[in-house]
Amino acid sequence: MSLLPFSPDAHLTEVMRQRAQSLQQRGGKRQDGERLLRPHEAIYRLDFSQQALRFTHWGVRLARSGRLTVTATSQLWTPDLTHLMNRQLLEPAGVFWRAESDGDDTPAHHYEAEAQEFGERIAEMAKVRKTMYFLLAFEEGVGPDAVACSISFQVDQK
Repeated sequence: MSLLPFSPDAHLTEVMRQRAQSLQQRGGKRQDGERLLRPHEAIYRLDFSQQALRFTHWGVRLARSGRLTVTATSQLWTPDLTHLMNRQLLEPAGVFWRAESDGDDTPAHHYEAEAQEFGERIAEMAKVRKTMYFLLAFEEGVGPDAVACSISFQVDQK
């Protein structure tokens, strides 16, 4: 079993925030189809040490009520060379939430089918990538300080 935590990419998040600020300050327009980072979003990454993986489950904890949306980017996005485009965001996204009425030890709720498909898609992409980038959106009262997000895989012994 391999547990991979999502790691914040502070540098890439800052570069994307600066791009949005620069356009706003100059009154410039984004490129057609460009996806600018919103204030409640950040870029995270997964680094794969092994490529032959089979998705097993998500490990998402929200310390308070709110919603977390995890969206993967395609392998066509090279963040050091190009801006993020809408077409490079993959579906389905993983949506996790916690209601105010949930107890402290209640696991985050999610849409089972979408989360399963999303995890399997990440495992497929891990076969050809060492690093994968994700757009995490923190909504309805939850922020990065209140989220722990990881994904678990079974390592295939082929």
